[in-house]
Amino acid sequence: MPSTNTRRKIGWKKGIIRLAILVCLAYCGILILFVGLQRSLIYAGRPQAVPRPVNFFPADRIEDVQVPAQDGILLHGWRTLSPSTQEQPSKGLVILFPGNAGTRTARISMLQTFNACGWDALICDYRGYADNVGKPSENALAADARSIWDFAVDQLHYPADHIVLCGESLGGGVATRLAWELCQKQSPPAGLILRSTFTSLVDAGKHLYPWLPVRTCLIDRYPSLSRIGQITCPILIMHGQLDAIVPFTQGEKLFAAAPAKSASGITKTFLALPNSSHNDLGITATRETYLAQQRFLDQIQSPIQTQSPISSPPAEASHP
Repeated sequence: MPSTNTRRKIGWKKGIIRLAILVCLAYCGILILFVGLQRSLIYAGRPQAVPRPVNFFPADRIEDVQVPAQDGILLHGWRTLSPSTQEQPSKGLVILFPGNAGTRTARISMLQTFNACGWDALICDYRGYADNVGKPSENALAADARSIWDFAVDQLHYPADHIVLCGESLGGGVATRLAWELCQKQSPPAGLILRSTFTSLVDAGKHLYPWLPVRTCLIDRYPSLSRIGQITCPILIMHGQLDAIVPFTQGEKLFAAAPAKSASGITKTFLALPNSSHNDLGITATRETYLAQQRFLDQIQSPIQTQSPISSPPAEASHP
């Protein structure tokens, strides 16, 4: 017969083994959930109506747009026009790719700042967001970005060298890929603006979930760090130093990997915002971000001589 102490030791070891098995099973369960639901975590869109924000823009300076995607889905969005005149025509178009949450309504202030700088602006919600059907993924959003670019060039008639790409957070990965693809085709955009974006979604995921094998399990990866070095257009990067979602160091690394100068000789620019976090870049540092964008955009282009007019009829006033 084993002694009492021996029985206690055996019971203690069995308890440790059971606990370890439970922990492993729990971890495996969490891992399976992460793998299966990862796109739900990445893309936080949901269906909802998005009325035209006529209380924020004069009726003759905003229009609803519908961009046909490659698979036939219509991507709904807005184009907002700068207050241009014959003497001071629009300088071009900024295409805004938003972050992973909310709708285009949450980016009204960003559209207004581009218009105030003398540039028109175009934004479309991602597929699966707001009034768009479909399911988002890295490849789907990349294809949609190319469709939006083609729409701006072919339907709205902006010259390619008068179109600036701007990406916010997740949208930075989308905008960087599009800029990289266009540069590979020797048809670069006029510029690239990145706000609070990551070196890659893998790096951002590792920061948020350090206890998960993100590098192995992540499907959508957005490897911006490996692409930005081949982008030949002017680049502006802005990042808050208090960013807890995408660390400030990732913005620094992305900037370090970018070419020192564009093919046209414009030096890359980095704006560090000491009092800004991830989601308040345009709130805590409105003046700084506006002036940085204005200086950047002023370097790029002279005004364009022709502009596609607003074509859709004014909507009734409604709150967004």
